[in-house]
Amino acid sequence: MLKKVAVNQLTVGMFVEKFDENWLKHPFWRNKFLINDPARLQEIQASGVQHCWIDISKGVDVPGDKPAPASSALSAEKAAEPKRDRVPLVQELQEAARLRQRSAVAMRRLFAEVRLGNAIEPGVCVALVDDVVESIDRHPDALLSLARLKNADEYTYMHSVAVCALMVSLGRQLGFDDDQCREAGMAGMLHDLGKAAMPQDVLNKPGKLTPEEFEIIKQHPAKGYEMLVDGGKVSEGAMDVVLHHHERYDGTGYPHKLAGDKITLLSRMGAVCDVYDAVTSDRPYKAGWDPAHALSQMATWKGHFDTVVFQSFVKGVGIYPTGSLVKMRSGRLAVVLEQNPTSLTKPKVKIFFSTKAGLPLEPQVLDLASAHVVDQIESRENPENWNFTYLTELWDGDGALKQARA
Repeated sequence: MLKKVAVNQLTVGMFVEKFDENWLKHPFWRNKFLINDPARLQEIQASGVQHCWIDISKGVDVPGDKPAPASSALSAEKAAEPKRDRVPLVQELQEAARLRQRSAVAMRRLFAEVRLGNAIEPGVCVALVDDVVESIDRHPDALLSLARLKNADEYTYMHSVAVCALMVSLGRQLGFDDDQCREAGMAGMLHDLGKAAMPQDVLNKPGKLTPEEFEIIKQHPAKGYEMLVDGGKVSEGAMDVVLHHHERYDGTGYPHKLAGDKITLLSRMGAVCDVYDAVTSDRPYKAGWDPAHALSQMATWKGHFDTVVFQSFVKGVGIYPTGSLVKMRSGRLAVVLEQNPTSLTKPKVKIFFSTKAGLPLEPQVLDLASAHVVDQIESRENPENWNFTYLTELWDGDGALKQARA
C-alpha cells in the first residue's frame, strides 16, 4: 500500500517507493529503498525534495496512522519509547555537574588501571552512559556545556566524558533510539582509551609534537581497540569508533585511510565530536576556541567530516553554542545561555556589556525567539579580544560547576 508523505515525516524504518520529483532533481540513484540508517534519513531531508511515496507493507507507517507491520525494521517497542520531559536549564545544571564529577572520577580510575597493565572493566561505564542519555534528554545544553569546561589536569578524563555527551546529543539529532544512543555514548566514553598506553611525556607535551612523536600518538586507536577486543565486553560499533575516530571522510585520516561510507556512521560521528571538544578545550599549550568560532572553522575543513553528520551536529549544539560570546545589533555584548530547538539563530542570551559606552550593564536575559524582542545577534565575538574572565559565571549563574569541584 502506497502513501504520499512529506519528507519531514519520514523516519528510520520507512520504505521509500518513489520521490515526488524527477530523478534528475534529487541525489538518489535508487528510487526504492528502506531507510535503515539515520544518516540516510538526514540526507533525504536535506535534499530539497518536499514529498515522496512510502510503501507501508514493506516498512513503517506514519506514526499514528497505522501500526507498523511485524516485519518492519523499526520495532513497535522502540517506537513506543517514552519521551523524557525537558526541564529548566538551571535545574539540570546541578544534576549535570554531579554527573560530570562522577564520570571524571570513573574515567581517571579506568585510565589508571590501563597504565598499571591491569585488565580493564568497561562495564563500570554502563551506568554513567545511561545517566548521560537521561541528562541529554532532560536538557542537552547543561552537560554539553559543563563537560566542555576542563582544566589541563583533567583534560584526558573529561574529554572522554564530553565526547560521550556529544555523541548522545548527535545520536538524538540523527534519530537514534535509547539503545543506539547508549552505544554511541559508550563509544564516546571509551574512544581515547588507547591514550592511557601512550608515553605520558609525549601525551602531555606542552607544545607541538615532532613527526616521530606524532607517529607514536597515532598508535592510540589501535592500542585502545586491542584492549577492548581482549576484554570482549564492548559492542563492535563502539570498538569501531575507538579504532577509527581519526579517519577523515576524504580518506586522509588514520589508521586505515578509510573514506566515505567505508567509515561507519558511529565513527563518522566520533570524528566530529572528538575534534569539536578538542578544539574548544583549554590545553597546556593553547587556549580553547570559542564554541561558535570552532564550528565556523570546522565547516571550512573540506573533506574532513561527513557533511550530513556535521550539519546534524551543528543543529544539536547550536550555531551559537552555550557559552558563546555574541554581539547584538544594538551594540551590546551577550553570552549565550541555551538553545532554541526551533530556531538555531535565536537562542536565549544574557546581555551584560555595552560596547558603545565601554561599560558593564546590569545582566538581562533575552529570549531572542520571543515576538516582543527586537534585538538580535549580529555576530560572534572572540572572547580573547575583550579579556572577559567571567563568561562562565554569566551562563552558569548558580555555580553548578564550581560547586561540583568543591
